[in-house]
Amino acid sequence: MVGSIRTKTTPQSTKHLIFLRQLYMAGSLISSLTSSFARLSSLYFAKGRGAACSANYIRCYRPSFKIRYISLYPQSRLLRLSFSSNAVARGGLSRSLDREDLVVLGIETSCDDTAAAVVTGNGEVLGQVVSSQEDLLSRYGGVSPKMAEEAHSLVIDEVVQKTLQSSKLTEKDLTGVAVTIGPGLSLCLRVGVTKARRVAGRFNLPIVGVHHMEAHALVARLVDRDLQFPFLALLISGGHNLLILARDVGHYVQLGTTIDDAIGEAYDKTARWLGLDMSKGGGPALEELARDGDSNSLKFKIPMRQYKDCNFSYAGLKTQVRLAIESRNVCVGNNPISSASFRDRKSRADIAASFQVVSGGVASNQYVRSRLSYVVEKNHIRLVCPPPKLCTDNGVMVAWTGIEHFLLGRFDPPPPASEPEDHVYDIRPRWPLGEEYLQGKSEARSLKRARIHPSLTSIIKASTQPKI
Repeated sequence: MVGSIRTKTTPQSTKHLIFLRQLYMAGSLISSLTSSFARLSSLYFAKGRGAACSANYIRCYRPSFKIRYISLYPQSRLLRLSFSSNAVARGGLSRSLDREDLVVLGIETSCDDTAAAVVTGNGEVLGQVVSSQEDLLSRYGGVSPKMAEEAHSLVIDEVVQKTLQSSKLTEKDLTGVAVTIGPGLSLCLRVGVTKARRVAGRFNLPIVGVHHMEAHALVARLVDRDLQFPFLALLISGGHNLLILARDVGHYVQLGTTIDDAIGEAYDKTARWLGLDMSKGGGPALEELARDGDSNSLKFKIPMRQYKDCNFSYAGLKTQVRLAIESRNVCVGNNPISSASFRDRKSRADIAASFQVVSGGVASNQYVRSRLSYVVEKNHIRLVCPPPKLCTDNGVMVAWTGIEHFLLGRFDPPPPASEPEDHVYDIRPRWPLGEEYLQGKSEARSLKRARIHPSLTSIIKASTQPKI
């Protein structure tokens, strides 16, 4: 039956898990897409705890550039940019853009992690540092944008410096800087962009703005260097779910997206309602509690089951959880799980286990990965799952995505060595990654259409059009 997957093992495995239903639905779209999709080489599952994210604006026309055309697709041309011979001093990109010569600093501050990494063009991670905001998550029961911004500001210099030290490099050894410019929380994004531009300006380094969700997708090509386009990518972040067809760097087709609440919000709300310790986030807290619960004790309905598309929704699931808590008279509010009675704790564990079966967990969840393995084996395709440390927000994925774009000539020249305090930075809190697959549009009334910027794919496509 289209829209569901059944197995013959355990009662749990016969559940129509929403993420598998939507993944399975994507398979039915293969024949409707272009013939290149038939070369589907991999399925990639990534998770980032940052807010919903989309794309990266690439400014192509600067006086210091020479412009030439190179072939990207049979029927399109891509503007490739290169610096004139006197545009970059030591530490800048050379005109040849040789992969082995690239050493890129990546900076990520889209949500609640301050991260940086140094990665070479050949994929060697020379050093990386991640500073978490677990204490703030616990104190505020989730991400507080203003507090998160202040936390980023306090540690950003130290994170970058420790990253360089662990790499045994200095800024003078870099050939470029990559930084997340969207999507994410605008206050947080600004901290990373400001730091990246200061480093790039002071050391005369070219800079590339990175799309957060593209970084999660492309890190699969760092993990598996044989992974070629096109491939299918399932991205699950704290603030967004996205199912895309990746045709090339910067070229994506959106098969499904989040129409209201993403899985991360559903996890955080449920964890708070159950009185769990939020210091490590709602996901880990719920998964730990769920181990002691009965997943068959409650029958939560599968969200979006009536819609024959690949979109995601968890608002209704949150409502079901709240009603279950009320109906079972679970003593929550100011009563943390640590002081709950045995009976009360068991009720909370049952709710957590039933919730997790329906929602599917997050990308680091081994149960999710095992179910994905079942799908890919059944359909004779390959599964690429980056290690957990590269599934959360990190600087490695940003640096690597910057390298992918650098090699295509997509970068900005070094910013001024000293920018005014009131400089308006190019940050994009809401930013679609790819163009929506027309036959996959949701019928759901709650689908959010608000967007500030054109998608990354549409911008790059526009830049490849020959100028008359």
